[in-house]
Amino acid sequence: MIRLPGLIDPHVHLRDPGATHKEDFDSGTQAALAGGYTTILAMPNTQPPLVDEDSLELAEQAGWEKARCDYGLFLGAGADNAGRTARLAGRVCGLKLYLDQTYGPLQIDDLSQLEAHVTSWPRSKPLAAHAEGRSLAALLFLAGLHNRSVHVCHVSRRDEILLIRRAKEQGYLVTCEVTPHHLLLSENDLPGLGPGRGEVRPRLAGRRDCEALWENMDVIDCIATDHAPHTLAEKDGVQPPPGFPGLETALGIMLTAVHEGRLTLEDVIERMHTRPARIFGLQPAPDTQVLVDPKLRWTVHGAELFSRCGWTPFEGMQLRGRVCEVRLRGSLVYREGEVLAAPGSGRNLFEEARA
Repeated sequence: MIRLPGLIDPHVHLRDPGATHKEDFDSGTQAALAGGYTTILAMPNTQPPLVDEDSLELAEQAGWEKARCDYGLFLGAGADNAGRTARLAGRVCGLKLYLDQTYGPLQIDDLSQLEAHVTSWPRSKPLAAHAEGRSLAALLFLAGLHNRSVHVCHVSRRDEILLIRRAKEQGYLVTCEVTPHHLLLSENDLPGLGPGRGEVRPRLAGRRDCEALWENMDVIDCIATDHAPHTLAEKDGVQPPPGFPGLETALGIMLTAVHEGRLTLEDVIERMHTRPARIFGLQPAPDTQVLVDPKLRWTVHGAELFSRCGWTPFEGMQLRGRVCEVRLRGSLVYREGEVLAAPGSGRNLFEEARA
C-alpha cells in the first residue's frame, strides 16, 4: 500500500445546475472520492452558465447541499461581463475563458472581449482557458503583453505543447494541463469508441500528438480529467454532445504509466496534487490522505462507476493501481468501493471569502 495526499482535479464538469440527469454535486463528488480526489474545481458552462451573482448562487447552493468532497467553482467569461466579474473573484477559484468550440454558450470570438477579460480579472486569481491552435497563440500573446499569468486547459496537440514550452522558456507566466484521454487515446481509437462516444473537445488527435505530450511531460503542470459526463442515450443520439467522464479512471491510468516506467510516483503527486494546489492557491486539508494498492489490477466497467452517466471511453481497459481508502480532515470518506461521506459534508474552499 502507498499513501498519497488528497488529489486535486482542477477541471471537472458537474452539470449542476441545469443538467443533473447527467451528473450533479452528489454523484460527481462520489466519483471524485472513488478516484482519490478530495478537491475538485467545477467549470461554469452549466445551465444557466455561471456568469453573475445569481447564477453563481445556484451552484453554491447545490454544492452546499450535496457535495461530499471539497470543491471550488469557476466563474465564466461571457461576451458582456468583463469588468463586472471582479467583485465575485473572492468566491471562485478562477475565471474560465472558452475560446474554441465547447459544450455550452460561453465561447468568446471577439479579440477585444478577450483582452477585456485578460486585463480586468484580478491578478491574484487564476485565468484558465480552453484555447487551441491560433486561439492559444492569441491568448499567450495577450497574457504576455499584459504580463499576467494564464492556465491553459486540456492541451492536446504537439504544436500546442511545443508553443507552451517556448513560451515558458521566454518567461511567459503560463501553466498547463493535459487529460488522461488525450495522453492515451487518439483518432485511431474512434472506430472502436463509435462516432458519438468519441466526441470530445478538444478532439482526439493523432498518435504523434499523444507521444508529444508524453515527451514534454516536464512542461505539463497538471493532470486534469476534464470530467464531462453525458448519458449514453445522448452520446449515441443524433447530435452527440462532446465530453468524457474521467474522475474514477485517471489515477489508475497514471499509476499504470508509473508501472510501465513512463512516469514516477513523484511525477504523479506533483501533477495531481502539488502543482494544482500551487496554481489555484489551495491549502492542503489536514489529516487528508489516499490509500492506494499500486499492484491491484482491475478492469474498467462503466456500469460499476459512481458517475451518473454510466459509461467510460476506457471500457474494458485493464489498469494497475486502485484507491482503497480516502480520509478527508481525519474522517473516513471512502473505503473499498463505498462512499461514506454524507451529502453536504464537502466544503466550498472559497466560501469564507463570500462571508
